[in-house]
Amino acid sequence: MRIQGEMPPEKEEEEKVKSLSLSIQQPQKRVVVGYALTSKKKKSFLQPKLEVLARNKGILFVAIDLNRPLLDQGPFDVVLHKLLGKDWCGTIEDYRKENPEVAILDPPDAIEHLLNRQSMLNDVTDLNLSDCHGKVCVPRQMVINNDPSSIPHEVTRAGLKLPLVAKPLVVDGTAKSHELFLAYDQFSLSELEPPLVLQEFVNHGGVLFKIYIVGEAIKVVRRFSLPNVTKQEVSKVEGVFRFPRVSSAAASADDADLDPSVAELPPPPLLEKLARELRHRLGLRLFNVDMIREHGTKDVFYVIDINYFPGYGKMPDYEHIFTDFLLSLMRSKDKNRAAQ
Repeated sequence: MRIQGEMPPEKEEEEKVKSLSLSIQQPQKRVVVGYALTSKKKKSFLQPKLEVLARNKGILFVAIDLNRPLLDQGPFDVVLHKLLGKDWCGTIEDYRKENPEVAILDPPDAIEHLLNRQSMLNDVTDLNLSDCHGKVCVPRQMVINNDPSSIPHEVTRAGLKLPLVAKPLVVDGTAKSHELFLAYDQFSLSELEPPLVLQEFVNHGGVLFKIYIVGEAIKVVRRFSLPNVTKQEVSKVEGVFRFPRVSSAAASADDADLDPSVAELPPPPLLEKLARELRHRLGLRLFNVDMIREHGTKDVFYVIDINYFPGYGKMPDYEHIFTDFLLSLMRSKDKNRAAQ
């Protein structure tokens, strides 16, 4: 028996299809994202799969013309950028003051904090994540600004243990700024070119965790890294060895046959709290964290690098994660507007 007013099943299905069709045909509110990226970053980030999905979701990416005043362009809902220099920072700041409703990804002064490896890890040093099934540390490190001949003495005075990882102090987006060197003996350290950061090398089973953060979303992938260094190697090997970029030197380690104790991802509660704390402390929404697990432990991790607007094109499902993030920015803006 059918209740009065109830549609026949076939009619009900017909109405559902009609309703769905109408909802699809309704024009979406378009989200305009103005972007200012280097040609290299544009190629790696604005892949066809991202642009097609974005278009289907009502998101349009528009290139910002760097030869015209930014204030004369748009209107934009979001400004996405990764350019360096005081002039550009001033341009973005002026635009932000005139357009407070536009989401700027991300504030230049917050980005600048990650362009110097001396300050990069400051926000990690006093994190207490012991209630999240793990401990997060930073390697002991020191900064060398000049006179390479003084490095052996400075290292001895600081009490740093060999081997040491040497990285350029300034991160300026060039391949050179992502180079690193592994030094096995103190005297070879004088071959290095300051300014640089020296970090104690932590054995980690040759696997690094890249933690991508896009707003509230977190994605973790494994990458091959430098192998463990034995005490015998430290006593016998001399010299400084160069690595162009450790985490991109090999393919993803996600599908490799790894020792489970090495391959196990950091616990989700730890990742969630780490991401939440760093978002707040850094004032950034687009960054990634390079983290390693100390070999022989289950829950002792070290953050060794933080990068602004990393190579998201290498992150699985990045097009879905990023477009969802952009739409969430608009929902938050609409919610705030309605509450006023």
